Amino acid sequence: MGYKIFTLSPGSTSTKLAVFDGEQQLFKANVRHDPDKLKTFARVSEQKPYRVETILENLKEAGIDIADMDAFAAYSGGLVSTPGGIFPVNEKMIEDCSSGRLMEHPAILGAQIIDDFSKRTGKPAYLVNPPDVDEFEDVARITGLKGIYRESHVHVLNQKEVAIRAAAELGKKYEECNFIVCHVGGGLSITAQKQGRIVDGNDVLNGSGPMSPNRSGTVPLLPVVKMCYSGKYTLDEMKAKISKAGGLASLLGTDDAMEINRRIDSGDKWAELVYRAFAYILAKEIGSYACVLQGKIDAIVMTGGVSNDKRFIERIREYAGWLAPIIVYGGDFEMEALASGAVRALSGAEALQEYTGIPVWSGFDFEPAE
Repeated sequence: MGYKIFTLSPGSTSTKLAVFDGEQQLFKANVRHDPDKLKTFARVSEQKPYRVETILENLKEAGIDIADMDAFAAYSGGLVSTPGGIFPVNEKMIEDCSSGRLMEHPAILGAQIIDDFSKRTGKPAYLVNPPDVDEFEDVARITGLKGIYRESHVHVLNQKEVAIRAAAELGKKYEECNFIVCHVGGGLSITAQKQGRIVDGNDVLNGSGPMSPNRSGTVPLLPVVKMCYSGKYTLDEMKAKISKAGGLASLLGTDDAMEINRRIDSGDKWAELVYRAFAYILAKEIGSYACVLQGKIDAIVMTGGVSNDKRFIERIREYAGWLAPIIVYGGDFEMEALASGAVRALSGAEALQEYTGIPVWSGFDFEPAE
Protein backbone atom coordinates (compact mmCIF):
# COMPACT_ATOMS: atom_id res chain seq x y z
CA MET A 1 0.00 0.00 0.00
CA GLY A 2 1.21 3.50 -0.84
CA TYR A 3 0.40 6.92 0.55
CA LYS A 4 -3.30 7.77 0.45
CA ILE A 5 -3.73 11.16 -1.24
CA PHE A 6 -6.85 13.31 -1.54
CA THR A 7 -6.88 15.72 -4.51
CA LEU A 8 -9.29 18.42 -5.59
CA SER A 9 -9.79 21.09 -8.23
CA PRO A 10 -12.54 23.74 -7.80
CA GLY A 11 -14.60 24.85 -10.78
CA SER A 12 -17.26 27.51 -11.21
CA THR A 13 -20.18 25.37 -9.93
CA SER A 14 -18.49 22.11 -8.98
CA THR A 15 -15.36 20.67 -7.38
CA LYS A 16 -13.50 17.69 -8.82
CA LEU A 17 -12.34 15.20 -6.20
CA ALA A 18 -10.18 12.09 -6.30
CA VAL A 19 -8.51 9.71 -3.87
CA PHE A 20 -5.34 7.84 -4.75
CA ASP A 21 -3.39 5.02 -3.16
CA GLY A 22 0.02 6.05 -4.41
CA GLU A 23 -0.62 6.58 -8.12
CA GLN A 24 -3.65 4.26 -8.26
CA GLN A 25 -6.95 6.11 -8.35
CA LEU A 26 -9.46 4.68 -5.87
CA PHE A 27 -12.25 7.24 -6.15
CA LYS A 28 -13.29 10.22 -8.22
CA ALA A 29 -16.29 12.52 -8.22
CA ASN A 30 -17.43 15.88 -9.51
CA VAL A 31 -19.34 17.43 -6.62
CA ARG A 32 -22.01 19.86 -7.80
CA HIS A 33 -22.71 23.03 -5.84
CA ASP A 34 -26.07 24.81 -6.07
CA PRO A 35 -25.56 27.75 -8.49
CA ASP A 36 -28.27 29.77 -6.74
CA LYS A 37 -26.55 29.24 -3.40
CA LEU A 38 -23.18 30.27 -4.87
CA LYS A 39 -24.73 33.52 -6.14
CA THR A 40 -25.55 34.54 -2.57
CA PHE A 41 -21.85 34.97 -1.75
CA ALA A 42 -20.42 38.40 -2.50
CA ARG A 43 -16.87 37.08 -2.87
CA VAL A 44 -15.50 33.75 -4.05
CA SER A 45 -13.66 33.05 -0.78
CA GLU A 46 -16.96 33.27 1.10
CA GLN A 47 -17.99 30.05 -0.69
CA LYS A 48 -15.42 27.99 1.21
CA PRO A 49 -17.57 26.83 4.19
CA TYR A 50 -20.43 25.87 1.87
CA ARG A 51 -18.14 23.98 -0.52
CA VAL A 52 -16.39 22.20 2.36
CA GLU A 53 -19.76 21.11 3.79
CA THR A 54 -20.96 19.86 0.39
CA ILE A 55 -17.71 17.97 -0.26
CA LEU A 56 -17.74 16.31 3.16
CA GLU A 57 -21.37 15.25 2.68
CA ASN A 58 -20.50 13.59 -0.63
CA LEU A 59 -17.47 11.88 0.86
CA LYS A 60 -19.55 10.56 3.75
CA GLU A 61 -22.05 9.07 1.29
CA ALA A 62 -19.15 7.38 -0.50
CA GLY A 63 -17.74 6.02 2.77
CA ILE A 64 -14.58 8.12 2.61
CA ASP A 65 -13.09 9.79 5.69
CA ILE A 66 -10.53 12.56 5.20
CA ALA A 67 -8.88 11.43 8.45
CA ASP A 68 -7.65 8.36 6.55
CA MET A 69 -5.61 10.47 4.12
CA ASP A 70 -1.86 10.93 4.34
CA ALA A 71 -1.92 14.25 2.51
CA PHE A 72 -4.06 16.68 0.52
CA ALA A 73 -3.18 18.34 -2.80
CA ALA A 74 -5.09 20.90 -4.81
CA TYR A 75 -5.15 22.93 -7.98
CA SER A 76 -5.20 26.53 -6.77
CA GLY A 77 -4.66 29.96 -8.28
CA GLY A 78 -4.61 33.47 -6.91
CA LEU A 79 -0.89 33.50 -6.10
CA VAL A 80 1.99 35.64 -7.27
CA SER A 81 4.32 34.07 -9.85
CA THR A 82 6.38 31.19 -8.46
CA PRO A 83 8.96 28.69 -9.67
CA GLY A 84 7.71 25.21 -10.44
CA GLY A 85 7.56 22.63 -7.68
CA ILE A 86 5.65 21.46 -4.62
CA PHE A 87 4.53 24.05 -2.07
CA PRO A 88 3.23 23.22 1.41
CA VAL A 89 0.21 25.41 2.11
CA ASN A 90 1.24 28.25 4.44
CA GLU A 91 -0.28 31.39 5.94
CA LYS A 92 0.99 33.72 3.20
CA MET A 93 -0.51 31.49 0.54
CA ILE A 94 -3.89 31.48 2.28
CA GLU A 95 -3.69 35.25 2.73
CA ASP A 96 -3.10 35.82 -0.98
CA CYS A 97 -5.73 33.30 -2.10
CA SER A 98 -8.46 34.34 0.30
CA SER A 99 -8.00 38.06 -0.31
CA GLY A 100 -8.79 37.70 -4.00
CA ARG A 101 -6.42 40.59 -4.62
CA LEU A 102 -4.89 38.91 -7.65
CA MET A 103 -8.00 37.20 -9.04
CA GLU A 104 -11.62 36.46 -8.15
CA HIS A 105 -12.05 32.95 -9.55
CA PRO A 106 -13.12 29.63 -7.99
CA ALA A 107 -9.54 28.37 -8.41
CA ILE A 108 -8.52 30.46 -5.38
CA LEU A 109 -10.52 28.06 -3.21
CA GLY A 110 -8.21 25.08 -3.78
CA ALA A 111 -5.59 26.01 -1.21
CA GLN A 112 -8.24 27.23 1.21
CA ILE A 113 -10.22 23.99 1.16
CA ILE A 114 -7.25 21.65 1.62
CA ASP A 115 -5.94 23.95 4.35
CA ASP A 116 -9.26 23.38 6.15
CA PHE A 117 -8.89 19.60 5.72
CA SER A 118 -5.27 19.76 6.89
CA LYS A 119 -6.24 21.57 10.08
CA ARG A 120 -9.04 19.07 10.75
CA THR A 121 -6.76 16.06 10.35
CA GLY A 122 -3.21 17.23 11.09
CA LYS A 123 -2.10 15.93 7.67
CA PRO A 124 -0.04 18.06 5.24
CA ALA A 125 -1.52 20.03 2.35
CA TYR A 126 0.33 20.84 -0.88
CA LEU A 127 0.01 22.78 -4.10
CA VAL A 128 1.79 21.08 -6.99
CA ASN A 129 2.96 23.24 -9.89
CA PRO A 130 0.23 25.86 -9.39
CA PRO A 131 -1.07 27.81 -12.40
CA ASP A 132 1.03 30.83 -11.43
CA VAL A 133 4.35 29.05 -12.15
CA ASP A 134 6.61 31.30 -14.25
CA GLU A 135 10.06 30.03 -15.19
CA PHE A 136 10.58 32.08 -18.37
CA GLU A 137 14.01 33.26 -19.38
CA ASP A 138 14.23 37.05 -19.76
CA VAL A 139 14.68 36.88 -23.52
CA ALA A 140 11.30 35.11 -23.81
CA ARG A 141 9.47 38.04 -22.19
CA ILE A 142 10.23 40.73 -24.78
CA THR A 143 7.59 41.83 -27.30
CA GLY A 144 7.58 44.54 -29.93
CA LEU A 145 5.70 46.98 -27.67
CA LYS A 146 7.45 48.52 -24.68
CA GLY A 147 5.52 47.85 -21.47
CA ILE A 148 3.81 44.74 -22.85
CA TYR A 149 5.83 41.74 -21.76
CA ARG A 150 5.15 38.03 -21.91
CA GLU A 151 4.42 36.06 -18.76
CA SER A 152 3.78 32.36 -18.29
CA HIS A 153 0.12 31.41 -18.42
CA VAL A 154 -0.06 27.78 -19.56
CA HIS A 155 -1.57 24.48 -18.36
CA VAL A 156 1.38 24.07 -15.98
CA LEU A 157 0.15 21.12 -13.91
CA ASN A 158 -0.60 18.87 -16.88
CA GLN A 159 2.33 20.25 -18.91
CA LYS A 160 4.84 19.27 -16.23
CA GLU A 161 3.17 15.95 -15.43
CA VAL A 162 3.31 14.62 -19.00
CA ALA A 163 6.90 15.85 -19.34
CA ILE A 164 7.84 13.91 -16.20
CA ARG A 165 6.10 10.84 -17.66
CA ALA A 166 7.86 11.25 -21.00
CA ALA A 167 11.23 11.47 -19.28
CA ALA A 168 10.50 8.25 -17.38
CA GLU A 169 9.44 6.59 -20.64
CA LEU A 170 12.81 7.57 -22.10
CA GLY A 171 14.63 6.23 -19.04
CA LYS A 172 15.77 9.68 -17.95
CA LYS A 173 15.11 12.21 -15.22
CA TYR A 174 12.87 15.18 -16.05
CA GLU A 175 15.73 17.54 -15.22
CA GLU A 176 17.90 15.85 -17.87
CA CYS A 177 15.48 16.35 -20.75
CA ASN A 178 14.39 18.98 -23.25
CA PHE A 179 10.76 18.75 -24.40
CA ILE A 180 8.29 20.65 -26.51
CA VAL A 181 4.93 19.97 -24.86
CA CYS A 182 1.58 20.75 -26.50
CA HIS A 183 -1.59 20.68 -24.38
CA VAL A 184 -4.45 20.74 -26.90
CA GLY A 185 -7.88 20.99 -25.34
CA GLY A 186 -10.49 23.77 -25.40
CA GLY A 187 -7.48 25.97 -24.69
CA LEU A 188 -4.04 25.28 -26.11
CA SER A 189 -0.66 25.78 -24.50
CA ILE A 190 2.73 24.97 -25.94
CA THR A 191 5.94 25.14 -23.93
CA ALA A 192 9.67 24.67 -24.31
CA GLN A 193 10.79 22.72 -21.26
CA LYS A 194 14.54 22.79 -20.75
CA GLN A 195 16.09 20.56 -18.10
CA GLY A 196 13.11 20.75 -15.75
CA ARG A 197 12.03 24.36 -16.40
CA ILE A 198 9.40 25.90 -18.68
CA VAL A 199 11.64 28.51 -20.29
CA ASP A 200 9.11 29.71 -22.88
CA GLY A 201 5.46 29.23 -23.79
CA ASN A 202 2.42 30.93 -25.25
CA ASP A 203 0.19 33.07 -23.02
CA VAL A 204 -3.16 31.26 -22.92
CA LEU A 205 -4.70 33.85 -20.58
CA ASN A 206 -3.93 36.76 -22.90
CA GLY A 207 -4.67 34.97 -26.16
CA SER A 208 -1.30 34.36 -27.78
CA GLY A 209 -0.09 31.26 -29.58
CA PRO A 210 -1.80 28.82 -31.97
CA MET A 211 -5.56 28.77 -32.33
CA SER A 212 -7.40 26.18 -30.28
CA PRO A 213 -10.85 24.62 -30.59
CA ASN A 214 -12.46 27.74 -29.08
CA ARG A 215 -9.73 30.39 -28.83
CA SER A 216 -8.45 32.54 -31.66
CA GLY A 217 -4.78 32.51 -30.72
CA THR A 218 -2.43 35.01 -32.34
CA VAL A 219 -4.06 36.84 -35.27
CA PRO A 220 -3.06 39.97 -37.26
CA LEU A 221 -3.40 42.91 -34.86
CA LEU A 222 -4.68 45.76 -37.01
CA PRO A 223 -7.91 44.01 -38.13
CA VAL A 224 -8.64 43.21 -34.47
CA VAL A 225 -7.99 46.82 -33.43
CA LYS A 226 -10.38 47.97 -36.17
CA MET A 227 -13.04 45.56 -34.90
CA CYS A 228 -12.59 46.96 -31.40
CA TYR A 229 -13.19 50.52 -32.63
CA SER A 230 -15.94 49.66 -35.13
CA GLY A 231 -18.70 50.32 -32.61
CA LYS A 232 -20.19 46.90 -33.36
CA TYR A 233 -18.79 45.08 -30.34
CA THR A 234 -18.47 45.66 -26.62
CA LEU A 235 -15.33 44.80 -24.67
CA ASP A 236 -16.96 41.61 -23.35
CA GLU A 237 -18.03 40.59 -26.85
CA MET A 238 -14.49 41.03 -28.15
CA LYS A 239 -13.11 39.02 -25.24
CA ALA A 240 -15.59 36.25 -26.07
CA LYS A 241 -14.53 36.26 -29.73
CA ILE A 242 -10.94 35.70 -28.67
CA SER A 243 -11.30 33.37 -25.68
CA LYS A 244 -14.61 31.48 -26.03
CA ALA A 245 -15.83 31.57 -29.63
CA GLY A 246 -12.62 31.75 -31.62
CA GLY A 247 -10.54 29.06 -33.33
CA LEU A 248 -12.43 26.06 -34.69
CA ALA A 249 -15.66 27.32 -33.12
CA SER A 250 -15.41 30.54 -35.13
CA LEU A 251 -14.41 28.89 -38.40
CA LEU A 252 -16.59 25.78 -38.27
CA GLY A 253 -19.34 26.59 -35.77
CA THR A 254 -18.21 23.75 -33.51
CA ASP A 255 -15.18 22.88 -31.37
CA ASP A 256 -16.04 19.16 -31.28
CA ALA A 257 -13.24 17.22 -32.97
CA MET A 258 -15.48 14.17 -33.48
CA GLU A 259 -18.07 16.28 -35.30
CA ILE A 260 -15.37 17.91 -37.42
CA ASN A 261 -13.96 14.50 -38.36
CA ARG A 262 -17.44 13.35 -39.39
CA ARG A 263 -17.70 16.36 -41.69
CA ILE A 264 -14.29 15.63 -43.20
CA ASP A 265 -15.21 11.98 -43.77
CA SER A 266 -18.41 13.09 -45.53
CA GLY A 267 -16.41 15.23 -47.96
CA ASP A 268 -16.62 18.70 -46.37
CA LYS A 269 -13.64 20.49 -47.98
CA TRP A 270 -13.86 23.57 -45.71
CA ALA A 271 -13.73 21.39 -42.59
CA GLU A 272 -10.76 19.52 -44.09
CA LEU A 273 -8.87 22.75 -44.80
CA VAL A 274 -9.56 24.32 -41.40
CA TYR A 275 -8.64 21.18 -39.47
CA ARG A 276 -5.44 20.80 -41.45
CA ALA A 277 -4.66 24.47 -40.73
CA PHE A 278 -5.27 23.77 -37.04
CA ALA A 279 -2.43 21.22 -37.07
CA TYR A 280 -0.32 23.30 -39.46
CA ILE A 281 -0.38 26.38 -37.21
CA LEU A 282 0.55 24.35 -34.15
CA ALA A 283 3.35 22.62 -36.06
CA LYS A 284 4.80 26.01 -37.05
CA GLU A 285 4.83 26.94 -33.37
CA ILE A 286 6.51 23.64 -32.51
CA GLY A 287 9.22 24.59 -35.02
CA SER A 288 9.76 27.93 -33.30
CA TYR A 289 10.17 26.21 -29.93
CA ALA A 290 12.70 23.87 -31.52
CA CYS A 291 14.75 27.02 -32.04
CA VAL A 292 14.33 27.96 -28.38
CA LEU A 293 15.85 24.59 -27.47
CA GLN A 294 18.53 25.02 -30.17
CA GLY A 295 17.44 21.79 -31.81
CA LYS A 296 18.23 19.67 -28.75
CA ILE A 297 14.85 17.98 -28.28
CA ASP A 298 14.30 14.65 -26.53
CA ALA A 299 10.66 14.48 -27.63
CA ILE A 300 7.59 16.41 -28.69
CA VAL A 301 4.87 15.54 -26.15
CA MET A 302 1.20 15.82 -27.13
CA THR A 303 -1.50 15.94 -24.45
CA GLY A 304 -5.03 17.31 -23.86
CA GLY A 305 -8.32 15.98 -25.18
CA VAL A 306 -7.70 16.67 -28.88
CA SER A 307 -4.51 14.61 -28.71
CA ASN A 308 -6.75 11.53 -28.61
CA ASP A 309 -7.64 12.25 -32.25
CA LYS A 310 -5.48 10.09 -34.52
CA ARG A 311 -6.07 12.30 -37.57
CA PHE A 312 -4.83 15.39 -35.73
CA ILE A 313 -1.76 13.61 -34.33
CA GLU A 314 -0.90 12.16 -37.75
CA ARG A 315 -0.89 15.65 -39.25
CA ILE A 316 1.36 16.91 -36.47
CA ARG A 317 3.70 14.01 -37.34
CA GLU A 318 3.62 14.99 -41.02
CA TYR A 319 4.72 18.55 -40.30
CA ALA A 320 6.88 18.24 -37.17
CA GLY A 321 7.72 14.58 -36.67
CA TRP A 322 11.13 15.04 -38.29
CA LEU A 323 12.21 17.28 -35.40
CA ALA A 324 12.00 14.66 -32.66
CA PRO A 325 10.03 11.57 -31.58
CA ILE A 326 6.38 12.31 -30.73
CA ILE A 327 4.99 10.90 -27.49
CA VAL A 328 1.21 11.10 -26.98
CA TYR A 329 -0.65 11.25 -23.65
CA GLY A 330 -4.23 11.98 -24.71
CA GLY A 331 -6.46 13.65 -22.13
CA ASP A 332 -5.33 15.48 -19.01
CA PHE A 333 -3.62 14.15 -15.90
CA GLU A 334 -4.12 16.97 -13.42
CA MET A 335 -5.50 14.85 -10.59
CA GLU A 336 -2.79 12.26 -11.15
CA ALA A 337 -0.22 15.08 -11.17
CA LEU A 338 -1.45 16.36 -7.81
CA ALA A 339 -1.30 12.87 -6.30
CA SER A 340 2.15 12.04 -7.66
CA GLY A 341 3.44 15.41 -6.44
CA ALA A 342 2.13 14.76 -2.94
CA VAL A 343 3.76 11.31 -2.99
CA ARG A 344 7.09 12.86 -4.00
CA ALA A 345 6.72 15.34 -1.14
CA LEU A 346 5.93 12.68 1.46
CA SER A 347 8.65 10.32 0.29
CA GLY A 348 11.29 13.03 0.11
CA ALA A 349 11.85 12.38 -3.60
CA GLU A 350 11.48 16.11 -4.36
CA ALA A 351 12.58 19.05 -2.24
CA LEU A 352 9.74 21.34 -1.14
CA GLN A 353 9.44 25.00 -2.12
CA GLU A 354 8.32 27.82 0.18
CA TYR A 355 5.66 30.24 -0.98
CA THR A 356 6.90 33.70 0.00
CA GLY A 357 4.40 35.98 -1.71
CA ILE A 358 7.26 37.61 -3.62
CA PRO A 359 6.79 37.19 -7.40
CA VAL A 360 9.63 35.60 -9.32
CA TRP A 361 9.17 38.30 -11.98
CA SER A 362 7.42 41.66 -11.75
CA GLY A 363 9.20 43.60 -14.48
CA PHE A 364 12.74 44.40 -15.58
CA ASP A 365 14.59 46.36 -12.94
CA PHE A 366 17.09 47.49 -15.59
CA GLU A 367 14.51 48.79 -18.11
CA PRO A 368 15.23 52.41 -19.11
CA ALA A 369 12.73 55.01 -17.88
CA GLU A 370 10.60 56.97 -20.35
